[in-house]
Amino acid sequence: MSLDIDAVLDRRRLKRRLAFWRTSAIVVFVAVAVVLAQWAFGDLNPLGRGDHVARLNVVGVIVEDQDVLDRLDEIAEDDAAKALLIYIDSPGGTVVGGESLFKAFRRVAAEKPVVAVMGTTAASAGYMVALGADSIFAHEGTVTGSIGVLLQTAEITDLLERLGVNAEAIKSAPLKAVPSPLEELTPSGRAAAQEVVDQMYAMFVEMVGERRGLSGDELRAVSDGRVFTGRSAVTHRLVDAIGGEREAREWLESEHSISADLPSIDRDVKRDSSVIGRLARALGGKTLFSERLMLDGLVAVWHPDLRS
Repeated sequence: MSLDIDAVLDRRRLKRRLAFWRTSAIVVFVAVAVVLAQWAFGDLNPLGRGDHVARLNVVGVIVEDQDVLDRLDEIAEDDAAKALLIYIDSPGGTVVGGESLFKAFRRVAAEKPVVAVMGTTAASAGYMVALGADSIFAHEGTVTGSIGVLLQTAEITDLLERLGVNAEAIKSAPLKAVPSPLEELTPSGRAAAQEVVDQMYAMFVEMVGERRGLSGDELRAVSDGRVFTGRSAVTHRLVDAIGGEREAREWLESEHSISADLPSIDRDVKRDSSVIGRLARALGGKTLFSERLMLDGLVAVWHPDLRS
């Protein structure tokens, strides 16, 4: 009997030891996973703790993104980030998206130098965000400018009538939801929509005039919605110089004594690139297609990209 009790006690002690080690292994695994995840997101990357030039990419259609704005505030407060280099390749986007990024870049510029490098395209809201930099570089073949605001709709009342469809809208006032594809645009509706566009356009032009030191005929000449090559943009003082990241780093060194040997570290907001993450974004998050569908309000965008 005594042997049976000892055997039972031994088994219980063994089970407790196994449970302890299993629990310990799970805790260690979770801790390592957390560390690796933070490393991947740049939060614990040892390079990030040293002096560096923060690099942020503005690519694709621009919409307001609070995660990016929060990241820019982090960069502004990070003493290890000696400067911010913005790479822009965008046809534009929403007015609010461009405005919010512009203001965020200026908040960073209050703490450290900010330089922008334009890629293939930096038009409309893409140019608006570049105005947040202290200096702007573009390639000779960069397409930029397109300073203006667009409110676009399509009227399909004739098509609906041919199809035998009668669209009705119960509205609180005549100008509610104007313009709408389901009703003809009245003179009063057109005037109201034009007033909003004019106000946002005036804001954009004021930003260009203030940040680029332009006024009068010079400002009017670049604010009619046309696009410019990088070379032409330099001539019209929309851009400071021709160049890429190498030239931008040389500018930081010559103007702000920030060594060109400092590493550039991407500080983009990391997105889940797993199959599950992509599926989740497709169902409930932002995809390029859904972002373009959301551009149904005031936009500052160069349209050839939207036709692709």
